[in-house]
Amino acid sequence: MLLVFGWLLNGLYLLLLAAIAPVLIYRRITQGKYRRGWYEKLTGRLSRKHPDRICLWFHAVSVGEVIQLQKVLEDTEARFPLAELFITVTTETGYDVAREKYPRYTVSFFPLDFSWAINNALSAIRPRLIVLVELELWPNLILTAHRRSIPLMLINGRMGAKSFRGYSRLKPLMKRLLSCFEILAVQTETYQDRLLGLGAPAERVIVTGNIKFDRSESDRNNPKTHELRSFFHLDPSDLVFIAGSTQDPEEAYAIDAWLALKEEFPRLRLIIVPRHKERFDEVANLIQERGCRLIRRSAVPDNGNSSIESNSLAHGNHVGLLDTLGELAACWGLADIAFVGGSLTNRGGQNMIEPAGYGAAVLFGPNTWNFKDVVEALLSQDAAKVVTGPDELRQTIRQLLCHPDEASRMGHSARAFVAAQRGATVRTVDLIAKVAHVTN
Repeated sequence: MLLVFGWLLNGLYLLLLAAIAPVLIYRRITQGKYRRGWYEKLTGRLSRKHPDRICLWFHAVSVGEVIQLQKVLEDTEARFPLAELFITVTTETGYDVAREKYPRYTVSFFPLDFSWAINNALSAIRPRLIVLVELELWPNLILTAHRRSIPLMLINGRMGAKSFRGYSRLKPLMKRLLSCFEILAVQTETYQDRLLGLGAPAERVIVTGNIKFDRSESDRNNPKTHELRSFFHLDPSDLVFIAGSTQDPEEAYAIDAWLALKEEFPRLRLIIVPRHKERFDEVANLIQERGCRLIRRSAVPDNGNSSIESNSLAHGNHVGLLDTLGELAACWGLADIAFVGGSLTNRGGQNMIEPAGYGAAVLFGPNTWNFKDVVEALLSQDAAKVVTGPDELRQTIRQLLCHPDEASRMGHSARAFVAAQRGATVRTVDLIAKVAHVTN
């Protein structure tokens, strides 16, 4: 039965791949995307650095999941130094960030869920445990691993209301897949209830909290943030507005707000951090088209400092563009006021835990369903504000600049909230050790 089901899935995947092939080819030509990793994805022929060691396989889809894994990987390595940590990712940007951040580990592209690719990957990696981050439910992978008696674990699991409604239509399949996991570690009781509603075994669903809280920094004087402050020529007296993880047209909203306020608040500075690297050049052009001088993080000369005319620096007439991967977490430490993007678009919001951890006054739009529980908690403690559009963004920034005590109170509440949530990583690594039966 498993074999028949697997080949039915193969047929569906091939039809889907054929249907989206024109889009993939178009984006490959016009945007430079989807050029790498196809051999690993289609064949599953992966290789390990240390095939003689016990292997723990962690899968993270893209940049966000790669970064949030950092503390879990570090603690796992510290506790079990003889184990090989094998990291797979789906996206090219995730692959680049993983290679940069985790040079000690093996990093590879994740095989597509074809039965032959999954079988090849499992035979090559021979993992003691497979750890999936947030919610990655690939039927061939899950069922084949279970058939081979390879333990599966979900960590930092979450399931939004929309996903729950969709999966509910496939409840028999979901029940079968969820029953294959040894542990389903989730962020909140709400997510626990949704997995139970899909048929997950009650004794295997455990609320561990959100590991994103554990990797959030609170010290604004950390070396990386200090380096970025110097690079962007920020003075201690400057008031820094950061628009991070932005999508079109959120960058334009941020620039327009800054231009409207900088005469009234001459110490106000702006740094923009687009969500996707393929938009870096587009946003750089947008900044310059608005008549602003640009400090671009990727343009690092030999001396390590950005080059820009001294007259422009003296008048603060420049906008910083963080167009590198993996530095946003440290950059939030510069922010007095932080707008978290993907929230005035249909993205569903991005991670607002990092700016909250630094004690910034956090703003985001109304579309934050990806972080519903975090948003509700921040708003309930008056630790963040919702802005519904560009006009309200500008007005709220002005209000916070005119009333610095309010901004400070918001930031203090946000930092206290983040500090109170920490501890999920320890609980998660304890469960990893238990399921994998790893010893020091």
